[in-house]
Amino acid sequence: MAMNRIQFQPGLSMPEFFARFGTEAQCESALVAARWPAGFRCPRCNGSAHCVLRASSRPLFQCNACRHQASLIAGTVFQGTKLSLRIWFLAIYLISQAKTGLSALALKRHLGVSYPTAWLIHHKLMEAMAAREDRYLLEGQVQIDDAYLGGERNGGTAGRGSENKVPFIAAVSLTDAGRPVRAKLTPVATFSSEAVARWAKSNLAAGCTVLSDGLGCFRAVTGAGCSHEPVTIAGRKPKEMPEFQWVNTVLGNLKTSLSGCHHAFAFRKYAARYLGAFAYRFNRRFDLRTLHERLLVAAVHCAPQPQRAIRMAEVHC
Repeated sequence: MAMNRIQFQPGLSMPEFFARFGTEAQCESALVAARWPAGFRCPRCNGSAHCVLRASSRPLFQCNACRHQASLIAGTVFQGTKLSLRIWFLAIYLISQAKTGLSALALKRHLGVSYPTAWLIHHKLMEAMAAREDRYLLEGQVQIDDAYLGGERNGGTAGRGSENKVPFIAAVSLTDAGRPVRAKLTPVATFSSEAVARWAKSNLAAGCTVLSDGLGCFRAVTGAGCSHEPVTIAGRKPKEMPEFQWVNTVLGNLKTSLSGCHHAFAFRKYAARYLGAFAYRFNRRFDLRTLHERLLVAAVHCAPQPQRAIRMAEVHC
């Protein structure tokens, strides 16, 4: 059997990571490059002339034109942190390189911080990953399916009506050769035509060809300018349905990740964040070596996430 080049790509080794980001100064330089790749720009007047002050443990950039002072971490997901950047960079590296994700408990042990701190770091970075995914649309041929997080409770309602199940839409776009390109996993309030129509307008490019099973609500994708091709299931098993090979593969990988890594979390409260983080890693699987750099850029461009906002989360259901 031929070796899968994506699965066996080298990625970034831990010795290489520490050689590049082992000191606070190295992390500061990388953060400056990620935040201002073309050089410093004042967030107030957009001026470029500046001086760097060292009144605190981190550099402070002062604009020569308007005298506005900009902290290196202000306006990013790192804002307000008391941790060293080395801890944050190590968390970014570990989370980006873990194919099936990393639990907050494992992150706690790797970083040498408390569990609440590791949990907060994890969720802030997952929020940055999910926010980055929201920028992209699925194009071309798209396989789509209905799925659920959670299972039935003892004595509860069985099937789709279970109180412990959180519905989400799983979709995978394909190349002309039928290979998977990008996945989206999006919680929805319910599988209704209205919910699917809203999802399609936010996640599908006009002109897509959407393949789905016989669930009637998926016809609503036509409202977003997409064509819809329903496929009759007729009691077939997933392995007998090549029309949905890749969306079923993604769902299988998701199940493996959640059951093997996270075990359980507040599905209704944090589903969007965990699903977005999984999709982020899947969609960037072709270049594992630079994934930590891309996650750093996502963290830099993500709005500050105070703990109260992280714990409130967005309830989709």
